[in-house]
Parts: sequence; structure tokens; C-alpha cells
Amino acid sequence: MKFTLSIAMNPLDQLGELARAAEEAGFSSIALPDSLFYSETVSADYPYTPDGSRFWTEETPWADPLVAAASMGAVTERLTFYTSVLKLGSRNPVLLARQVNSVAALTGGRFGLGLGVGWSPEEFRWCGAPYEKRGKRVDEAIDVLRLILDGGMVEFHGEFFDFDKLRMSPAPPSRVPFYIGGHTDVALRRAARVADGWSSAMMKFDDLRDTIAKVRGLLAEQGRAEDPFEYQAVCIDKFGLDGYREQGDIGVTDIITMPWVFDGLGFDAEVGPKLDSIKKFGDEIIAKIGD
Repeated sequence: MKFTLSIAMNPLDQLGELARAAEEAGFSSIALPDSLFYSETVSADYPYTPDGSRFWTEETPWADPLVAAASMGAVTERLTFYTSVLKLGSRNPVLLARQVNSVAALTGGRFGLGLGVGWSPEEFRWCGAPYEKRGKRVDEAIDVLRLILDGGMVEFHGEFFDFDKLRMSPAPPSRVPFYIGGHTDVALRRAARVADGWSSAMMKFDDLRDTIAKVRGLLAEQGRAEDPFEYQAVCIDKFGLDGYREQGDIGVTDIITMPWVFDGLGFDAEVGPKLDSIKKFGDEIIAKIGD
């Protein structure tokens, strides 16, 4: 069982201190959220709230996740960083590959790429990407990313992306793992087909259990039942030592959490009390979870 600290919607000047505290407390990773901008209106519902509304505001702080990973990587030694999840549909995969190469090199290979399609039509169109055929475009973009990140001189000729031989140096010092986010059947099939793991958004325990079982079935269909595979979970109704052990029993390998929430602190709280919450979580949960 691993634990990952989510830094979503926290003030950017706190990130370095939060990362150092997480490393000292025994966290394995930092989960990096992604939001390009806040549009005044959106033409689609947010898929992870009951009423489709966004639970952040136009003033909520967001850092580019790859910039944040490089920044926090510079003040830590062991923590890994992964996007949870980066919206690939609105991005060009060749440009993104350059960024990922850089972050992987600067952190000594301590970076994983969590990927989703994206939900907001405005993010697609205002970044110059079509909203139509977004799933197929993302599938092709994943192929482009893996091809470039694996190193060497490569070329690609597809429906959406086309380039002759190129090479990006340096290649990542180790293979960059890909994690796929999303709860739809299409997303789960994508994870089983091409990813090293699946990442949930906010889910109740029973739904999480059923989804993990579904992913395992899809992996078996792909001949990957015995492959190493991560299940990163944001479970909203099982907490504490017993709750986390129950998550482990259904297959969760990596619990994404914000310890200060359990102490009644909001995203915009001062950093000192958050650091205390991280230390307490390390002492009372992480240090004891294997007992």
C-alpha cells in the first residue's frame, strides 16, 4: 500500500514545503491536478459531481502540473510525481513529450504521466484542438507520447498527428509510466490496453470495488492479467487504518489523500497546520498500515 499526497487547489507558494513534509512522513508520491483555465461558462457538465457543477471557482489556484513537478522535485530526493490527471485532448503530444522528457530528466526519473481526455469543450477549442473525435485523437496522442519518450529517432504518420524522423534528447532516465483516468467503459478499456495503471476520481467504496474488478477483467482480455498494474484511488467513504486496509483488500495499491481535510482545514489554510496534519498522518497511518 502506497500513499500519495494531493496538492490540488492549494496555494502555489506552499507546494515546496508540502512536498518536503510528505517525503519525511513516508508518502510515496505527489498527485498533480490539471486545469488550464476557468471559463465563465461551460457547455458540458463536470462529470465527477452529482449535479455537474464545478467545485472550484475562478480564483482557485492551479499550477501547470509539469512545472510543479520540476519545482517540487528540486527540493526532494525520493518522492515521485504524477499527473492526476492531465487533460491530453487539448494538448499537442509532441510538445507535451518535450515537457515530460524535461521533467523526467530534472527529477531523475521520478515522474509518471496520468492522462485523461478532458471534459470541457472550451478547453479543447480555445487551445486549438477539436472536441469532435476526441477519444480517437487521445488514443493516437498516447501512441505518439510513448514512441517519443522511449527514445531514439522516430517518426509517426497517423490520422491526427504526422511527423517525419525526430529525436528528443535526453530521453527519460527510466521508462515513464502511464496511468489512465476516467470512469467510463471507454476509459477503462484504454487503461487496460495501454497503461501501467488506472486512476480514479472521487468514488465511493462499492463503486471503486466494482470498477477495479472490471479493469481486472479487461486486463485479462488483453492478456495482461499478470502484468504489474497500479490502482490509484480517491475513495470518499473509507478512511482510517481499517478503511485503508479495506481499500487494499479490493486491490487499491495507491491511496490519494489530503490529510489536513481530516483536521477540518480547507485548501486555503496556512501551511503550518497542514504540515502538522501531514506528520500526524505519517505517524498514525503510514507507519502503522503494514502492522
